[in-house]
Amino acid sequence: MTELDSERTRRAIVEHTRRLAEAAAAAGPGAAVPTAPKWSVSDLVAHVGQTQHWVAEIIERRITDPTRLPTEMATPPADSRDWQDWLSESAQRVASACSPDALDAPVFNASGDTRSGTQFWMSSMLNEAVVHGFDAAKAADRPADIDADIAAALITNHLTMLTSPTWQMQRPASAHALRGTGQTLQWLATDVADGAGAWFAERRPDGAAWQPVTREAGVTVTGPARSLLLLLTRRLPLADRASAGVTVEGDTALVQHWLDNTAHASD
Repeated sequence: MTELDSERTRRAIVEHTRRLAEAAAAAGPGAAVPTAPKWSVSDLVAHVGQTQHWVAEIIERRITDPTRLPTEMATPPADSRDWQDWLSESAQRVASACSPDALDAPVFNASGDTRSGTQFWMSSMLNEAVVHGFDAAKAADRPADIDADIAAALITNHLTMLTSPTWQMQRPASAHALRGTGQTLQWLATDVADGAGAWFAERRPDGAAWQPVTREAGVTVTGPARSLLLLLTRRLPLADRASAGVTVEGDTALVQHWLDNTAHASD
């Protein structure tokens, strides 16, 4: 299983937010976002910048009580020419908030899992910058590079969220749909070394679970970590998998069912 150290994660948040800002500026405020059809590029910029400022405040203030979470959101610039400076500020702020001395500090963790609150939010902010950076790149018809180690770490984060203690409360329809009678899915990244690109998921009667192992499964999905991440976050349709170097062996319907029922809030 691939895990990024905190310094690599903080740098990646800033870098991918920079790329997002450049792509958004190139696309223009009114441009549609093909991979997030309900949003315009303006919506995308506002969401990312506001979320980064909001999360930074949670960590800076060491908020542990969810009833005391910030209620005011930062205001995005009215002029799209100011987007890049605004997003640079929000990315730097949240990266600074996730400093080494904050990693184990008492901070609210919305997933309810064993990670510290700062570790949870740091992974979430990387996911926002990378996945929505891809959205912005698609809106601007630009390429979007994602390093294999970053993609693999975000696959781990994605599966951790789907199987977290609070997923049932946050996404009850998804949690219910992912229950099963032992159906299994294996995800294998071809560009992550030392067996760190393996994720085995099982649909159990009490909910979905996953492990960082390679096992025989009802269906095995293999490809570059970037492509697997885009599949799992529903940015790459399963029907287009061949163009992204992805192969499926086994029950394709099982993969499609998983993808159809695993949307995150900001999809």
